[in-house]
Formats: sequence, C-alpha cells, structure tokens
Amino acid sequence: MKSWPVFESLRGYQRGWIRPDVIAGLTVWAVLVPEALAYASIAGVPPVVGLYAAVPALVLYAVAGSSRHLVVGPMSATAALSAAIITPLAGADGGRYLALSTALAVATGIAGLLAGLIRLGFIAAFISEPVLKGFIVGLALTIIIGQVPKLFGVPKHEGNFFEQTWGLLGNLGDTQWRTLLIGLLSLAIVLGVKRWLPLVPGSLLAVVFGIVAVRLFGLDDKGVDIVGHIDAGLPTVGLPGGVGFDDYIDLLGPAVGVLLIGFAEGLGAAKTYAAKAGYSIDANRELLGLGAANLGSGLGSGMVVNGSLSKTAVNGGAGAKTQVSGLVVAALTVLTLLFLTGLFEKLPEATLAAVVIAAVIELVDIAALRRLYRVWTHLLGSIYGHAARADFLAALAAMLGVLLFDTLPGLLIGVGVSVLLLVYRASQPHIAALAKSGGLWVDTARHPDLTPRPDLLVVRVESGLFFANADYVKERIQHLCTDCTRLVVLDAETSPGLDVSAAEMLLDLRNTLAHRRIDFRIARSVAQFGDTLGSAEAGDTPIGIYPTVAAAATDLPEHPPTPRQK
Repeated sequence: MKSWPVFESLRGYQRGWIRPDVIAGLTVWAVLVPEALAYASIAGVPPVVGLYAAVPALVLYAVAGSSRHLVVGPMSATAALSAAIITPLAGADGGRYLALSTALAVATGIAGLLAGLIRLGFIAAFISEPVLKGFIVGLALTIIIGQVPKLFGVPKHEGNFFEQTWGLLGNLGDTQWRTLLIGLLSLAIVLGVKRWLPLVPGSLLAVVFGIVAVRLFGLDDKGVDIVGHIDAGLPTVGLPGGVGFDDYIDLLGPAVGVLLIGFAEGLGAAKTYAAKAGYSIDANRELLGLGAANLGSGLGSGMVVNGSLSKTAVNGGAGAKTQVSGLVVAALTVLTLLFLTGLFEKLPEATLAAVVIAAVIELVDIAALRRLYRVWTHLLGSIYGHAARADFLAALAAMLGVLLFDTLPGLLIGVGVSVLLLVYRASQPHIAALAKSGGLWVDTARHPDLTPRPDLLVVRVESGLFFANADYVKERIQHLCTDCTRLVVLDAETSPGLDVSAAEMLLDLRNTLAHRRIDFRIARSVAQFGDTLGSAEAGDTPIGIYPTVAAAATDLPEHPPTPRQK
C-alpha cells in the first residue's frame, strides 16, 4: 500500500524561507481572526468557535495535505451549508445546535479521510465549472442578504433569498442609523483597503475601527449590537456532548455534501498556487488533508472548515514558501484565544457583517455568467451551440437552486445538473460529415466551400459509441443519407470506445442502409472498437473494416448486397 508522507511541504526546507513564511503567517493571521469570527456567525455558532476551528485545521492540514500554500479554516460556503443542515435538526435548542455543528465537522472529517484512503479524488471532475460557478454565485448572494439586516440593525427574515429580500425591504423603516453608519464605514474600509492597499489587512483595520468607535462613543448603550462576551482560553477536546451514534448517522449524508463543496473550492485554490510555484497537487491527499482538518476541528469544539481561496491568495501574495506560514497562523491564533479575546467583545455585529459581505462579494461572479451567455449566443445555431447552451443553463439552474430552495438543495441540484450535463453531451455527440481537402478529410460544417461527392457520405462521430448515444448516432447518419448516396464510411478514429449496444446498432444500421441500396463500411477503428464489433458480429456478415478512409471509399458498389435474413 502506498505510504502517505506527513508535512510534505516542509521537505527540503531552506533557512532563507523562514522570514517570508513568518511574514506571510502574520499577514494571514490579521485576516483570519476577524473572518473566522464572522464565518462562525454565518454558521449560527458563537464567534469564538471560528477560532477554535482554525487552530487544529491549520496544523492537521499541514500534516496531511499536499499544498504548500493553501490556508484551511472556516469559510462562508461551508459555514452556510452547516447552518442549513443543523437548523432543522436542532430547532430552538442553542446547546444542541452548537453540539451538532461540531459533530458535523467530525462527520465531515471522517468522510474526507475515508474518501482519501479509497482514492476518490477523481470525484471533483464530475462537478463542471459552470455548475460550481452558478452554485457559488447563488450561495454568495444568499450569504450577503443574510448579513445585510445586521448592517441596518433590523431583524432578519427567514426563508429563501427572495423571501429574505422582501422581509428586509419591509423592515427598512426600523433602520438604526448608528448601526448603519458603523456598518457602511466598516464596509468602505475593507473594500477600499482591498482595492488600493491590497497587502494591508483591511478586515483587521475595520475590526479595530468598529471596536474603537464602540468604546469611544458608547455605541453599545445606544442600540448598536456587539459580539459580547467571548470565552478566553483553549477549547475542550473530545467528541461533543449530547450527540449520539444515530445523530452521526443522520449527519453523514449531509457531511458528504459539505465535503464535496469544501473539496472543490479548496482544490481549485491549491491548484492555482501550485501552478504558479511549479509543483503538483494530489487530489487524494487533499481529501485526507481536508478530512484531518475537519476531524481535528470537530474534536476541538470547532466547526466545518475548508480551503480558502482569498486567504490562500493573501498567503501567496505575502511570499509564503511552505505550510510553516500556516503553523505560524495557528500559533498566533492560540495566543489570540489565550490573551486577546477581550479585545473583540466590543466588536459591532455590523462590522462583522461588513467583513463577511466584503469577503464574499467577490464570489458574485456575474461576469463569468455573462461570459457563458455570450459563448452561448455566439455559438447559437452552430454545431456546438447545444453544448454552450447546456453550460449556461446548468450554471443558471445551480444558482437558482440555491436562491429558491436554500443551500443544501441547491448543492444537490448542482450535482444533479452536472451529471445530466455529462449524459446529455455524451448522448448527442457531434457527427461530422466529411469531405476531402488535399490529403485530409475535414468537417464540411467548418469548410462550407468543399463539395462532397454526392454518392459518398463519410461521417465521424466525435465521441465513444455506447448505449446512451447509439440510437441518436444511427438516426443522424440515416438523416445525412440522400437518394444519391451509395456508400457510407464511418471514420472511427475519434470513437475509441464501443459497447455491445452500440455494436448491435452498427450492425442494424448496416442492414437498414442495405435495404436502401447503400453500402456501409468502417475505417480506422482502434483495437477495442474492432474487438467489440467482432464479438457482436458472430453468426452475421461482418462489416468491412479498412485501414484508411480513402481505402474504404474506393471500389464504390453499384448494387450493395441485400442483408442476410436471420
């Protein structure tokens, strides 16, 4: 069995890397602390739980993960998923809500470790980029609308995105102007610093501003909600109390959904910075790293965690070389828990909301949806228009699934659309009619100036042939035949796979064309194609197979033989 090395990113560590790793760790810590507090509020747990989660997540990912730059901790997407999963299970019981949130991290960790050990990293390939983009946009919008009431100091309305928006509009008359002012100024600080001073931790500056404003002007006594008491010290270690075996079984299914989204987001960030630094990412080790991070977080009274694109960008931009930067962040977070929690008790809820909104607003990538729409409209009516349309509609379906049906159902809709998109494309492959240009056979749809021979139809199926597309391929080839066609040649070079159903279809196509006095031949088949077809032909007249299209197109028959009656 293959061994799994630990602290892989520290191999060959050089003394000159200490300084950039420490500087990067300090920079990430300044961003992580306020964001961890904010993301805990998204998950519906006390803010300090975000700090509890960060420490073991950073250390254990460094032990098991494959990225030198990825920063793992509480994140908006998985925090929102956690809230969506736990709310109906816990009801109004705050203690059970917190225990189940921690148990969800444990279940997610176990799922990640099992997935990594049985090498399921390939699963990430089954979520298409358009579906993931639509899901993230919908999730970001849902998070934002959930935080906006805190900016205005009004109650949050329950329901989906549109119901929350309508409830917010109805409550605007009760806006607390001091809360709104502190929230808008905090938001301006974070966004302004991010734009003009990108290396400065704008989130930390906004947090300092909010705390100072509350202390100077006594805003907490004038209606501005604050975080309040934060327990100092390290968390208790162990399984959450009051959670039984049946609860873990109930959480295991939802935990797979949390794992899937966290894995996809973290893997994208890890690959981005691995490509820049010239090393590779192991998807299975990423599952192990994410699983270990979540299990450690759950056992340390934390919440679900995953890789962060924004904090990884901060880490890489600050010059990090290895996961030593993450270990520095973990050490600084421990010091924060021991000595600095009292500083954050006067933090306004509006400032926390501003930090969350600023962090996720960049995920509302409407430009990406516009690009998908432009590709669709550009290719509309072309031979590839249906594929572009499927991409755009898949992204739209995933986004609306989140906005209408909440986070977890939206995830399931997105995964379902991914699979349907894969099946749709495979079931309706492009079938090119070919004409000879010089020594090559090219697609007439791309070369309309070419005029193929009227008695010869050469076709190429740009896909493997199997049960899901067999009938479609047969119908399209028959449709391309005209009254003048005497020979059909299937160029099989672009069809590397053939199953029994498709082989039977080819035999049936040969017989159907023969009734129309059209011969059918195959050119350039690969070994597996020919082997499967040969097995299906047992007891029947074999289809002629030729080494080249030119060879198959010679000796055009005047009267093809009538198929043998079975």
